[in-house]
Amino acid sequence: MNTELLCVLAMLLFCIGCFAANKPRADVVALLMLVLFPLTGVLDLQQTLAGFSDPAVILIAALFVIGDGLVRTGIVYRLGDALVRVSANSETRLLVLLMLAVALLGSVMSSTGVVAIFIPVVLSICARMNIAPGRLMMPLAFAALISGMQTLVATPPNMVVHSELQRNGLEGFNFFSFTPIGLVVLVLGIGYMLLARRWLKPQLAPGQSGAPRLTLSALAQSYRLNEREHRLKVLPGSLLLNQQLNELALRKGYGINVVAVERLQKFRTLLLNATGNTVVQAGDVLLVDLMYPAQDLLQICRQLGLEAQPLTSSYYSLYAHELGLAEVAFPPESALPGKTIQQLSFRSRHKLNVVGLRRRGEALQGVLVDEQLQQADTLLVAGNWKDIHNLQRQGRDFLVLSLPAEVDEVTPAARKAPHALGCLALMVLLMVTGIVPNVIAALITCLLLGALRCIDLNSAYKAIHWPSLVLIIGMLPFALALQKTGGIELAVSSLLYVLGDSGDYALLAALFVLTALTGAFISNTATAVLLAPVAVTLATTLGASPYPFAMMVALAASAAFMTPVSSPVNTLVLGPGQYKFSDFVRIGLPFTLLVLVVSVLLVPLLFPLYPAQ
Repeated sequence: MNTELLCVLAMLLFCIGCFAANKPRADVVALLMLVLFPLTGVLDLQQTLAGFSDPAVILIAALFVIGDGLVRTGIVYRLGDALVRVSANSETRLLVLLMLAVALLGSVMSSTGVVAIFIPVVLSICARMNIAPGRLMMPLAFAALISGMQTLVATPPNMVVHSELQRNGLEGFNFFSFTPIGLVVLVLGIGYMLLARRWLKPQLAPGQSGAPRLTLSALAQSYRLNEREHRLKVLPGSLLLNQQLNELALRKGYGINVVAVERLQKFRTLLLNATGNTVVQAGDVLLVDLMYPAQDLLQICRQLGLEAQPLTSSYYSLYAHELGLAEVAFPPESALPGKTIQQLSFRSRHKLNVVGLRRRGEALQGVLVDEQLQQADTLLVAGNWKDIHNLQRQGRDFLVLSLPAEVDEVTPAARKAPHALGCLALMVLLMVTGIVPNVIAALITCLLLGALRCIDLNSAYKAIHWPSLVLIIGMLPFALALQKTGGIELAVSSLLYVLGDSGDYALLAALFVLTALTGAFISNTATAVLLAPVAVTLATTLGASPYPFAMMVALAASAAFMTPVSSPVNTLVLGPGQYKFSDFVRIGLPFTLLVLVVSVLLVPLLFPLYPAQ
């Protein structure tokens, strides 16, 4: 063992220790390695910084942007909404659909991002169905990890292994190389979690502090809006046709406050914010807040030429990504107390509707337009999230007390969802056919998303998870350093010395175990960077195909089920699921062994160890 190899191994052990302790941050450790390699003379500057031009790094950055496009256009949230509707209060159906949805989304976007999006969705569902969050949070995390086994672009370790094959002059994997094994693991994962959820008995953490964030549903209930929400369709010949809402005076004359309008346009329904200038058209469905008792609704509909439509749940929940609610109070310097709601002209000035008034903790009912406001009153306003944010900036007369949790789910490009789906389909087509390299396909998709206004430059740069990229760039030189100093050959010879007589299947299993154990304590991306060269060199030494060995490393890197620190998705669900470290070991270890068995059996079938010449 030469001096340079000892130096590289010392640096590697230092990295592993820092990663395990999470001090300092992983990306800081990676930057430190970029400084140390040239200073120690193990690698020159060009070799050390080669990761900045690595196609895998560019591809990962582009995929972060594409994932953000799916979020901004509301595709992700619509999938979550559909999940709630289809599950129909069945926990079993919900678990199955949740894992399928997360695995599907995670196959084309960051699994960490998918979990971050779905955590509030799952918490909301759990509250509604009276389910302990711990029964769904771990299935959520497991599905996100399994999504990494679905496609080439599903997780960075897949692309790291793919790039290692290409660096060795090989063709690399195609877009769906992982899919057959991933689908089998997904089916087994769903079945396993249906059994394992009964072993999860989460308890509320003692001394747990912090009230849950206010939701649209809770806010609407506190002002008793649930009793007053209706959908009214405008019939041909209605008295409202072709008139502006300001001219109709519906609130004062009939106690009808139009909050928004559903309008069918080009074969899809658009939600329009109701302003004073909104012109009513035949076929419009008005989302209204009825201030008179519901028994008067039939008479009002007859008078105005309207027809009541079904409303299965609050329209604030149905359109949470576009239609918002916020509580507004009056700061001491406000000049508005003493005026009536009618005099505020909220709809004309701020494009928002006053839908509730609370005084001394009690929600007032009836037609409120002539109610004189008091200093301690709070108003509930409804409208477009953008207009609510604009109201926040007017601090002299209004004080927006709090925004509900759904504000995090705002989709500023909701109407561009079909465009985003088209761009995604194009990327998959380009990658599957191989017309252009994967990184070019991803960059073309990013440019199209920008040109179609599904994303903008600011959101694109913010979407990229720079610490992950820095970590990959900082760890890539280790593969070259270990090859240059003989570290890879040492690892391969050690494996062959211990298991050389046990057969190829034992070597595949050992490679999986080594990768999974390493990934239990450090980033799975860093694990793939370190062990992908070992896999390829091991196969070359045996005279075998490198594909099954490389595939084992990729699958094992995604099989990070055993500890809460083995993957960011596990860490994300640790708090909301109220889990302990031992819960992941108890549930994750058996499933990791199951994935090991499946991988050892299936990988050689799909990627023969010794292809026919």
